[in-house]
Amino acid sequence: MNKTSERSASGSLAVRELTEKTWSDFEAVLGTNGGARGCWCMHWRLSIAEWMEGKGEGNKQAMRDLAQGDPAPGVVVYQDDAPVAWCALGPRASFPRLERSPMLANLDDKPVCAITCVFVPRKHRGSGLLPGILEAVCEYAASSGYTTAEGYPVEPGPGKRAGPDTAMTGIASGFLDAGFSEVARPRKDRPIMRRTLRKAG
Repeated sequence: MNKTSERSASGSLAVRELTEKTWSDFEAVLGTNGGARGCWCMHWRLSIAEWMEGKGEGNKQAMRDLAQGDPAPGVVVYQDDAPVAWCALGPRASFPRLERSPMLANLDDKPVCAITCVFVPRKHRGSGLLPGILEAVCEYAASSGYTTAEGYPVEPGPGKRAGPDTAMTGIASGFLDAGFSEVARPRKDRPIMRRTLRKAG
């Protein structure tokens, strides 16, 4: 597809599909730890045993293989041409571990664009980018034919902060600010949220 979206609510944010062309930017966003603990965003795509076995370079190569296919496994988000975030998305069937999760079980038969990871590097955290990132990602999803986006954020309790390995699915307040609504809450700190998508123009 190689689609690009150039607008978001928080300024000049753009999304570009993860391909060989954008791979170095993906690496820059995820850093030497591959996001957290050598994940390289394979958490929802592999069994826990497969993920542990590939932790680090194995998971990184698995994602690089996905980046060479169609559809792309996600998008890199840019601000003024600098990569500032990564978002994994696609049909729920692309994420077998999500499909098997008792807590995040499919709510109904509605086809959704599952947003399973929103990773922002440390230097850009706390800067209020998340709603704009989600806005740009939703534009991309709508242009790809999706009518509903679904997210699985965390909602830390009062005075608590989520670390990068627990906040990988995003923070609930950012989803609310981006126009998502809670549709289920399988656990106290884990809402499931949706947003109806409308193709621009």
